[in-house]
Amino acid sequence: MTRLELLLRRGGNLVLIGLALCLGGLSPAGAQDEVVTRVVPKSAAAIKQSFAPVVKQAAPTVVNVYVRHKVQQSVSPLFNDPFFRRFFGHQFGVPRERIQNSLGSGVLVDAEGVVVTNYHVIRSGGESEITVALNDGREFPATLILKDEQTDLAVLRLEGNGARFPAIQFANSDGLEVGDLVLAIGDPFGVGQTVTSGIVSALARTKVGISDYQFFIQTDAAINPGNSGGALVDMDGQLVGINTAIFSKSGGSHGIGFAIPSNMVRVVVQSALKGGKVQRPWLGASLQPLTSDLAESLGLDRPAGAMVTRVHARGPAKGAGLQVGDVIVSFDGKDIQDPEALQYRFVTKGIGSTVELGLYRNGKRFRTTIATVVPIEDPPRNEQDLTGANPFSGSRVANLSPAVSAELGLDNDGLTGVVVMNVERRSNADRLGLRPGDLIVGVNDREIESVKQLTDVLQVPTGHWRLAIERGGKVFDLTVRG
Repeated sequence: MTRLELLLRRGGNLVLIGLALCLGGLSPAGAQDEVVTRVVPKSAAAIKQSFAPVVKQAAPTVVNVYVRHKVQQSVSPLFNDPFFRRFFGHQFGVPRERIQNSLGSGVLVDAEGVVVTNYHVIRSGGESEITVALNDGREFPATLILKDEQTDLAVLRLEGNGARFPAIQFANSDGLEVGDLVLAIGDPFGVGQTVTSGIVSALARTKVGISDYQFFIQTDAAINPGNSGGALVDMDGQLVGINTAIFSKSGGSHGIGFAIPSNMVRVVVQSALKGGKVQRPWLGASLQPLTSDLAESLGLDRPAGAMVTRVHARGPAKGAGLQVGDVIVSFDGKDIQDPEALQYRFVTKGIGSTVELGLYRNGKRFRTTIATVVPIEDPPRNEQDLTGANPFSGSRVANLSPAVSAELGLDNDGLTGVVVMNVERRSNADRLGLRPGDLIVGVNDREIESVKQLTDVLQVPTGHWRLAIERGGKVFDLTVRG
């Protein structure tokens, strides 16, 4: 059996369910306005009512995603020592290739063979071969056409030689309500396609810690390892979410599962079909959540909203009149509970439109309109790979700009400097512990403001390096011997 891969978050309590598919529910647009009368079944015919028609409609669109990774087997550093090479030969120091297999689920969202799944299902550190198996037994090789780590979504295209495939329809996930019935269809633990039912337990979960854009649907439909990338569908058999994680202390289902809303999934799929990467609107402001004490000091009756802490001089927020200290309380009439909710609303709105923000300032409420535009790349990124005898060798760096910040999922609008874009494995930068998103703010007591300035400093011979690295708003001072 293919090895199940569980990615644990927060001390092992949050599990990215890397192996199956799930289906669950959202009511059709406008259905939330209908009055539904709930009654106890009063006949044998009523008791025999079934989800079977929904399953028959949705199940053919649920697929298994098999990923075969070719990775280099790591070798002990001892074999790089000339003493060991003298006695054991060079073959012991040659990295060996090995095959790593993983299994997840996906959902067919286009009749031409477009499949959406989780990014963590197909993620690998080496060359990959992807195969998609339909529930009717057919298998097709697939090509990755878009991966978006920030949303934990990926889009594949089946190599079907013109074949047509069953495809699920998107529902409006904003129409979901707590208590709506949902189904989960997947392949938990590799036992075969399985259907479970439940309800929507909660909406707009933002403190889960799974991806950069947090606005999850929570369901109690049984979801287990093997369900990642699967579909959450409503009672019309339409897609309302992609199942991504479970909260578990044992690795199994405890009735707390999380799904990415279909409105976010639709944005990623549309970006893939247009042949590009996901473009996210730029607010041009940094935000923080409200605590109870902060809300009380501002005169608000509850700690709900997103407080503006920094405004970019050339951003849309500045043009709309936002100021530091403003609290954003609504987005196109929808209440905003925290910064994550606002970010989700912005992303799903798309580029090229306008939105109405509800603001609270100095005890008064008012509204303003803001445009949804792409972030600017100013200064130019001047992306470079660093080499040579220095601690940053093996990293790729760039000048920080709003566009680069959005690309890396950083909340640092208005800041300038040099940011780490990528780190090669087993390089000097890797051994130093650098990560993508780290800011290089100082080298040998010199403030670093641009890539050119950094490369100039690194060319000066020195016996040691004094470094200042910023990560998550904290600056770390390091000393490295040359």
